[in-house]
Amino acid sequence: MTTSSQLHSNEIRDHILATGQRIMAGKGFSAVGLNEILTDAGVPKGSFYHYFSSKEAFGVDMLARYFDDYLAELDATLSQPGLTMAQRLMNYWQLWRESQSFSDCQGKCLAVKLGAEVADLSDSMRSTLQTGTAGIIARLAEALEVGVEEGSLVIDDKPNRVAESLYQLWVGASVMVKIVRNTGPFDSAMSMTQKITRITA
Repeated sequence: MTTSSQLHSNEIRDHILATGQRIMAGKGFSAVGLNEILTDAGVPKGSFYHYFSSKEAFGVDMLARYFDDYLAELDATLSQPGLTMAQRLMNYWQLWRESQSFSDCQGKCLAVKLGAEVADLSDSMRSTLQTGTAGIIARLAEALEVGVEEGSLVIDDKPNRVAESLYQLWVGASVMVKIVRNTGPFDSAMSMTQKITRITA
């Protein structure tokens, strides 16, 4: 456990966010109280409001941080050297499969875990989710367009529409994986993704 005396101000804030992200990815937003997060983080409760005005504000910042990290990882995956864009996209879906575990995702499945819950609880958190997912879809659309131009894949609709459909397919598969407690839905999502993109190289 890390104590607040060992961390500088910005590190304390990031530590609280990271701790909350990990716990809430497992339990959800409403089921987790501030005491649980702060106790696990080793931070005094009184200092929470120095960094966040409310639990909702904490949720907004946590989601924004999550999407910043997610988009940075996505950008890295979609710019891997020596691969076609189709191969990079397949690597992304494979990474999704590996990180969105039904047993322990270590905070990497936050959008899937909290999406439906917080969209009904908080408009500001819903807006942050919308902005973050729009960023993912935009990057996927750009990648699909590049793949078509280079000839490594073929799609039958506009890149943005295909990207939106693929993202929704994988979000749905992630939910089903949690329900059935096996990775079968990811197998189906991967098969459908390959059919939709008709990878040629």
